[in-house]
Amino acid sequence: MSYRKTPQPLLPKTKPPVQPGAPDIYPGHPVASGEIQLGYESLAAQIAGRPLVLIDGYAGVLWDDLRAGLTAVGIDLRWIATDGCLKPEVEIDSMLADWLGGDDPLFGRRFPGELVDFFDAAALARIKSLVDDSAQPIVIYGTGAFLFGEGWRVYVDLPKNEAQYRSRAGVYRNLGARAGADAKTQYKRMYFVDWVALNRHKAAYVQRIDCFVDGQDPAQPSLIASRHARATFSQLSRSAFRPRPWFEPGAWGGQWLKSNLPGLAQAVPNYAWSFEMIAPEQGIILQHDDKLLELSCDWLQYHDNAAVLGEYAACFGFDFPIRFDFLDTIGGGNLSLQCHPRPGFIRRQFGERFTQDETYYIVAATDGACVYLGFQPGINQAAFRAALEDSQQQGKAVAVERFVKRQPARPGDLFLIPHGVVHCSGAGTLVLEISATPYIFTFKMYDWLRRGLDGLPRPLNLERAFANLDFALQGDAADALVSQPQLLRDDADCRIEQLPTHARHFYDIQRLTLRRKINCETAGSPQLLMIVAGGDIELAAGERKLRCQFAETYVLPAAAGPFALRALDEEPATIIRAYLRAEWFTQDENQWLLRDDSPPR
Repeated sequence: MSYRKTPQPLLPKTKPPVQPGAPDIYPGHPVASGEIQLGYESLAAQIAGRPLVLIDGYAGVLWDDLRAGLTAVGIDLRWIATDGCLKPEVEIDSMLADWLGGDDPLFGRRFPGELVDFFDAAALARIKSLVDDSAQPIVIYGTGAFLFGEGWRVYVDLPKNEAQYRSRAGVYRNLGARAGADAKTQYKRMYFVDWVALNRHKAAYVQRIDCFVDGQDPAQPSLIASRHARATFSQLSRSAFRPRPWFEPGAWGGQWLKSNLPGLAQAVPNYAWSFEMIAPEQGIILQHDDKLLELSCDWLQYHDNAAVLGEYAACFGFDFPIRFDFLDTIGGGNLSLQCHPRPGFIRRQFGERFTQDETYYIVAATDGACVYLGFQPGINQAAFRAALEDSQQQGKAVAVERFVKRQPARPGDLFLIPHGVVHCSGAGTLVLEISATPYIFTFKMYDWLRRGLDGLPRPLNLERAFANLDFALQGDAADALVSQPQLLRDDADCRIEQLPTHARHFYDIQRLTLRRKINCETAGSPQLLMIVAGGDIELAAGERKLRCQFAETYVLPAAAGPFALRALDEEPATIIRAYLRAEWFTQDENQWLLRDDSPPR
């Protein structure tokens, strides 16, 4: 059985050529020092002669393959697997019951515990005693290995998209689980439990790791000494970087991404998403000569979140606050009719610190394309709910435009989607979704009577939706959710427009039309940049100069300070810039969480 189920190719070991004018889907960042090594022989050379080696790693790593690979090249030590020290599965299930949402197919609550909570304390103590008394070299391997002593530490990382591909292939096991489950059930536990506990563990050890291993390819891992990786993290957190995008089909997905991004797998029905910068699931590729190694993007936050987030680190901790992704419905269908939770609701119900406030920037659109946004004036709430319930129970179509406003969508439009707003992107659009980082809290009310790509009905959440819908956003108030650009500057170098966001958004957006060159400043906030039309540009930040192309996302950490943008082509480049709104935050880092949390109307 294959260990991954996806048409997407594995990250190549060496950098493939990039087609001119096409986004680079494997963006590499030169390592600041040292080198990337390949294969078990290289890892074995690092391990040899050490009395205690601790090989820890993310859930989803294929530990049997790793042990077999090292054994095959001559690592003949005493091996101890961490999974033998886990609590009984029934005890783990009991511990997690309050956090997994019962029979809810999508949602739980963020687990408040630590990775050590999954392990039996007596078993941990026995292994620690054995290690202290042993004269024979030992390798302790498996998730949680760092908990077992003070040895030479290796961390085997796995990008979260690869964990999901392994789940779909049936080889993933949730933390402490002895058997697999279906991919959707596993993903819910990944999001609310596994990744939460594992990330806390990673953050605690980031400065004490000796070697990082990219575990995507179990036959030939890539590795780098951690001091060299951390030097690269330091450099990137003070200049600029581009996360590795990844791509997924969906029930409503379109054909634009599939047709316009060379290098993507074509054996898929569509691409619904291009995840450009969603820090909790994104990876960053390090490059030495032509060798590539990918580590989770959140390592930069764990290494130095103050450099990445600047004055906002106290508010967001290790959470990068803004995300970019593409939603492609060109040649596809409407998204589901949906809304997102209010701040208090998402905290109480799911344990998230801030909510999913979004905007849609229209990059491309076909004639007649639209966004459904806000309610019709005089909306009858009872009639709207009755129509949705009748559709859910009887399979009847809903006359959506009887209740929800249909806004024409043209390239360059920005639609504002604060929490509580009924909305969905219509067919025929390529949307750059600019949002606060939470990304799964979508309460679907109507899905146009279609099924998912798995042939099953997509779950609806009417109760949660109606607990959060803002019915005051109707009529003229709904029309005000279409941002009206404000001109800030227009000269030979650049045209700058403010695209005002809603009062509930904690981020702001500008559109720059770059003709020659402009100097900018992060002003204490991380920045996200993307070229949405026009020619290439040069981004100069810190010690780095990067050539940026259409549809590529770049992150400027707050510590980058001044940066410069220079047009490289005769055709001006249109750039979207997103950053945090200083006036939205207060001196008390907890007060900003409470904004705009009025009860449903």
